[in-house]
Amino acid sequence: MGERKGTNKYYPPDFNPAKHGSLNGYHNTHALRERARKLSQGILIIRFEMPYNIWCDGCKNHIGMGVRYNAEKKKVGNYYTTPIYRFRMKCHLCVNYIEMQTDPATCDYLIVAGANRKEERWDMAENEQILTTERAEKEKLETDAMFKLDHGGKDKEKLKKALPSLSEIQDHQSGWKDDFQLNSTLRTKFRTQKKVLAEQEEKDNAVRMRTNLSIPLLPEKEEDKKLAALLTYQAPDSYEDKKHIKRKEICSRSWFNSSTATPGTASGSLIKKLVLQGREAKVAKALSSPPGQLIRKHSGGFSIKTEPRATVSCRKSDPEVNTCVGEVAQTKCEHPDADVRPTEEVDGGLMNAEDSEKEKDRSRGPNTSLVADYSDSDSDPGQ
Repeated sequence: MGERKGTNKYYPPDFNPAKHGSLNGYHNTHALRERARKLSQGILIIRFEMPYNIWCDGCKNHIGMGVRYNAEKKKVGNYYTTPIYRFRMKCHLCVNYIEMQTDPATCDYLIVAGANRKEERWDMAENEQILTTERAEKEKLETDAMFKLDHGGKDKEKLKKALPSLSEIQDHQSGWKDDFQLNSTLRTKFRTQKKVLAEQEEKDNAVRMRTNLSIPLLPEKEEDKKLAALLTYQAPDSYEDKKHIKRKEICSRSWFNSSTATPGTASGSLIKKLVLQGREAKVAKALSSPPGQLIRKHSGGFSIKTEPRATVSCRKSDPEVNTCVGEVAQTKCEHPDADVRPTEEVDGGLMNAEDSEKEKDRSRGPNTSLVADYSDSDSDPGQ
């Protein structure tokens, strides 16, 4: 690193490559600069990465695997020819120092002080896995014949215990030997299921379009079918039915308008009394007049006079008033006597008299004429 920094830098006049070697030697500095400030003590400051999860003894906080520190590295011994290094670093959450060192025998790191390891190691013996032979045991097997014979007998006993499990595993694996047949069966099963799901999706989409829904539909069940069969729905009246009902209501309604005033008010009751008094007077006047014929014929021809004629009609549309109403109309006749009869009879008689007189008028000449009453007996001019 120092050589890289010295490239294309200023070289003083008294610089001697044979004597100084490099610019770092000329300036009496180390290539690592501040990280080598304790190099005289055999300590080099490096970036150390936490190999596993630990708990700090000072602040009791968790420190995860992969957290990096500036650690002091120094050599503390050898495992055969492999050096053992120790690392000392300060916790970033407190003032506690943590010390760890390498363990070449187990290819792991050991905590010396300042922390506790979070135990997450895989124990092969506990999980019934095949253990690797230790170095010392391997050397003993190669040099000691009696130990090798004894070790071989133990291996045979282990094989007898594990033989049923091994046979079961072999039988299970033999069922998967024909890879092509298994793959073909599996793909056929997937195709069938995919086809069924596609048909169900089409049915669900049709139901959603018909009912204008945008929610996922669940598969049908027998319980849902039974419950749906117990329910009955009644469709509302159609437009034609409503139209027919409305027309029927209009036809059954009275043709005559009801009184404008409300019967419950004082003005309504007063108007009703006045109408009844007027009708009673008209009826009395009509009943007091002598009877006579509607149309009378003279010897010399027809004579026409304008005299009042009274007709009496009974209104069936007014349920409250059950009296006969007398109506006075102007008619042209010879005799002043009035004929009192129901409205239907009077109208019929007038029409028959009109037809007969018209025939006689045509046969006799232009001097004969007939005038009859065409006024509606039910109409009231005062209303």
